[in-house]
Amino acid sequence: MTSLTDQLDFGARLSVAARCEASISKLQMPENQDNLLLIDARGQAVLMHQQQPLSQTVADWPAGHVRLAVLDGMGGHGQGREAAEAVAQALLQVPACHTLQQLGQQLDALHHRLQQQFRQLHDADSFRRPGTTLTLLEIPADSAPLLYHVGDSRLYEISADAARPLTVDHVPATAYAMHGLLDEQQWWQQVHGEHRPQITQAYILGNAFDNPQVLDDGLHALDQASLPAFLQHLPDRRALTLRSDALYLLATDGFWSCARPDLWVARWPELLARPGQPVAAALEALYHDYRQHPPPALHIDNLSAILLRPHVAHHGNIDETALPQAAKPHD
Repeated sequence: MTSLTDQLDFGARLSVAARCEASISKLQMPENQDNLLLIDARGQAVLMHQQQPLSQTVADWPAGHVRLAVLDGMGGHGQGREAAEAVAQALLQVPACHTLQQLGQQLDALHHRLQQQFRQLHDADSFRRPGTTLTLLEIPADSAPLLYHVGDSRLYEISADAARPLTVDHVPATAYAMHGLLDEQQWWQQVHGEHRPQITQAYILGNAFDNPQVLDDGLHALDQASLPAFLQHLPDRRALTLRSDALYLLATDGFWSCARPDLWVARWPELLARPGQPVAAALEALYHDYRQHPPPALHIDNLSAILLRPHVAHHGNIDETALPQAAKPHD
């Protein structure tokens, strides 16, 4: 499959490749409820519509500004694909943001608008409201990249030595750790060492961090004040420092939905961080290896990924300027 970025131009600062597939299996081809959005340095955009790539032009997009996002619609609540599509399409209307405050305000407001839209389409029962993950990088031309994260899709930093997660999954284990019920080793085992598909927060759906028995309409942005000490360096909304000697992978959870995801992810540096390998070839190597050597006890799921390499280090900082039983989402 051709990279979705073949017709896009991210300027001299970034190389980017992206793919979005329903499945690696020829026997199991579920509906692709994933989506992604790429807006390049000229305002040319690609997203998924009805499971096919759609190209658009964003009016008045500032030169050199880039937006990248992956989304995983929640099929367990119906209309997961439609929810992810609605967010990806609406992100085209969100103006380019240059500060964390601006980005948070814009995307929180969009969350509430779409929540009302989907409520009108169905009813007032929040347990049936659809949702989607949203992990987004906003990369202004002249300042640090900005992260906005909701759900259990992830951003990884991949160097020759390690694949390091830069986001915290919004899952029951994280809620337990926030309340002091899990230590670092227990949290890591449940989140990165096992396959647990339940999540505690999703875009459009809302969150159950404060009370697992009540689904709140708003989003709970995890920050240094709410996260346990061992996760305080990974708030959901922060400026990032991107290394020029590393790759960055935005991906949905189909890539680690297996019995031992930590062992599978440990293969990524060898696959992706080969000296001189173009990002498109690196992304192809990831999909090829997944298809030819799938991890044991694989759960077939949609696979969406955006891989980027900064050619100049982007400097920032990391200071921060379980759903009700009947409503556990599966994405």
